[in-house]
Amino acid sequence: MLCFGTCAEAQTIISPNRRIDWSQAGVIGGIPNRATICATLNPGATASQINTAIASCASGQVVMLNAGTYTLSSGIRFNNKRNVTLRGAGPDQTFLVFSAGSSCGGMGADVCFLNGDGNWTGDPRNVATWTGGYASGATSITLNSTTNLQVGSMLILDQLDDPTTDNGAIWVCQTMNICSQQTGAANGRSNRAQQQLVRVTAINGNSVAITPGLYMPNWRSSQSPEAWWSNDTPISMSGIENLSMDHSGSGTTITSGVYFYNAYNCWVRNVRSLNSNRNHVWFYQSAHVTVRDSYFYGTANAASQSYGAEQFMAADNLIENNIFQHITAPMMNAGATGSVFGYNYAIDDYYFAPAWQQSSSYHHAAGNSFILWEGNDGPGLTADDIHGSSHFITAFRNVWLGWEPGKTQETIPIHLEAWNRYYNFIGNVLGKIGYHTRYEAAAASSTDPGNASVGDTSIYTVGYSGNEGTILSPIPNDTLVKVTMMRWGNYDTVHAAAQWNASEVPSSLSQFSNAVPGNQALPNSFYVSAKPSWWTATPWPAIGPDVAGGADPTGHAYKIPTHACYDTTSKTGGILNFNAANCYPAMATPAAPTKLRIVR
Repeated sequence: MLCFGTCAEAQTIISPNRRIDWSQAGVIGGIPNRATICATLNPGATASQINTAIASCASGQVVMLNAGTYTLSSGIRFNNKRNVTLRGAGPDQTFLVFSAGSSCGGMGADVCFLNGDGNWTGDPRNVATWTGGYASGATSITLNSTTNLQVGSMLILDQLDDPTTDNGAIWVCQTMNICSQQTGAANGRSNRAQQQLVRVTAINGNSVAITPGLYMPNWRSSQSPEAWWSNDTPISMSGIENLSMDHSGSGTTITSGVYFYNAYNCWVRNVRSLNSNRNHVWFYQSAHVTVRDSYFYGTANAASQSYGAEQFMAADNLIENNIFQHITAPMMNAGATGSVFGYNYAIDDYYFAPAWQQSSSYHHAAGNSFILWEGNDGPGLTADDIHGSSHFITAFRNVWLGWEPGKTQETIPIHLEAWNRYYNFIGNVLGKIGYHTRYEAAAASSTDPGNASVGDTSIYTVGYSGNEGTILSPIPNDTLVKVTMMRWGNYDTVHAAAQWNASEVPSSLSQFSNAVPGNQALPNSFYVSAKPSWWTATPWPAIGPDVAGGADPTGHAYKIPTHACYDTTSKTGGILNFNAANCYPAMATPAAPTKLRIVR
């Protein structure tokens, strides 16, 4: 596995074939701070006027929305408009109130980022057989056709799912009642859950150079690997920032608050987003998108498909320094690879079943791989088997309590159902003192029925095919979840100590083994090389077994900046009067505007 920069800090802990280099996630080079204003609009401006200003704006410039309330009867659309920023005066000053959205390629969104050719799994536009270049880390592949392919195109690489008989290793499977409770999640073309989004950097005949290199180690000709792509390069270098959006009136046909569709190097920064339908931000066939310094509250339904940031066929995105409140599943993945969720705070994971605890960090479909969870604060992580298997997920320095007030079911800091293999848990702080009484509930066999009362009070539930550490027949349990999992230096409230157990390091696996680390030293981060510029006075790192004097009951976790922001920001009707500039004063701010022009 190719790995450079801060990834080197993980090398003495996680084997190179169980991780990637996460340092390049999100907008490459960072979100630009643009100073030139191409148009300024005032309250009363319509969505049509805002869209016209965006369409007319010169590259590298800003459409500015002055303070006030904008009542919008249709959506804001970046119709393949690249290199433009839509900026408000701050999320506590510029308010967009939607009564309708736009179709945005068919799913509907209040703010839509879409390229000039919205291909999808049902109409991929261009498909080629991938005939060579399968090795992990490869940056050159061979296709049998490059028609309509160009430098800058985004390829979606995929291959057929594995056969329905468990192979005992990486098993990409989404077959109902075999490895999945409800079949696949449609994240990919039919029976092709494994995928990776890459960008074309050069074309020489049928040889195509790509970035990044291949992540998964199981690409192979026997699974009929292919590549498919849009007729257009992705929309890029456009974003929204410094404003508030209320999606309450958009209606049930509008799926998303902000929808990135065939997007690359785009962003959301310092926004407040209220009461979206399915999700607040949807990463759909999109890569290197950054969502940061923002606040997300509520969804239309406190049930299935009620998400904050949802990755669906996505890669190498960065979701960092955000607050998620009153959302069923704040951070959701379905067919995502290479992304980072860093330093987010989730509270009140609201669900229609009041006693049921939903996790803040979720893997919910076949095809998820090589995602990093670092420094997050919330109820916990779940990798279910509702839509299939996942592999090579890493969690580092998170604090997961496994509980919220009133919750008595599924109260589990780390819940790994069957077929979620090769996970790495390093330096986390887990559990609630006095509530969790058992270290783990692990499936002892494929037919072990388990026990919900035991599972609900365990730090880990591992390998059962159903919820709460129980079997869900006819799907068997998977004892390999525990066998392939790595645990090192995690503090839990049952032991009241960090566990540095060689027996919990999978050092004897025939594939993807991990040597027992030579010492108990942990790096500060797996994806940044130094304390971030937006970090507050909170100690760095804030969470881990090597942290002392923290604010939580264990003493091993300080409040990350987003948690502190939530606690100190005033509320109206339970909703934060949020502006990131009031919480993270050292974060980068836009330069003073120039060339102002008022649009009336």
